[in-house]
Amino acid sequence: MNAMSPAPARRRSAPRGLTLIEISIAIAIAAVLFAAVTVGIGALTGAKAKGSATELAGVIRSLYDSAALSGKTCRLVFEIPGPKREEPTRYHAECAAGGITTSRDRDAALKSDERDREQAARNGGRDERKNYTRSDNSSPSAQELMDQEKTRIESQSTFSAYTAEEITPRELPSGVAVSVWTRQQREPVESGVAYLYFFPQGYTEKAMVFLRQGDNAWTLDVSPLTGKVNIASEALEVPRS
Repeated sequence: MNAMSPAPARRRSAPRGLTLIEISIAIAIAAVLFAAVTVGIGALTGAKAKGSATELAGVIRSLYDSAALSGKTCRLVFEIPGPKREEPTRYHAECAAGGITTSRDRDAALKSDERDREQAARNGGRDERKNYTRSDNSSPSAQELMDQEKTRIESQSTFSAYTAEEITPRELPSGVAVSVWTRQQREPVESGVAYLYFFPQGYTEKAMVFLRQGDNAWTLDVSPLTGKVNIASEALEVPRS
């Protein structure tokens, strides 16, 4: 009787390592989760709004100094999208040819400027004002002289883009909402065009710029006599006077 030979021992399979594809997928998932956590923390703390407030305070101070040194009236122009438009708020600086004053009724002036912008857009940016300077030797009428003087004054008060290294056109991060109030307004401007003026005599308007991100709010409180900007980590009340 033949002895039974022992059954061959089974080989233990070696543990399989992760493939390059599996490692790549794991890294991608980790990156997505990290980004989601970062965005969530940013929304909770209002980090974008806080950073924008600090940057905007520097721009305001620079434009205040520029107006005082150049002898020109300058302004910071905010282009604020409507609540249903998913676009960032943009802002840039403009200066006039000389020192001019502003309208006492800012709300009416803003509406007029908005109509002018829409009209210019429809006209392809063309200026339709008449030029009454005559090429012959005939004398212009009184009305023509009045129109010429009006055009001359308007040219002095026309604002053109102003850029410097520290004052360039910018846009705020997505998710940061902006509203602008000055003493010449009844309520803050929350959509459309808003202006903050700086005058060559070394003063600006009493103004507040509000930046919001989620439930967080920051207020830039601008001092009219010094151009100093105090940043408050809350939405301050607009003065009623």
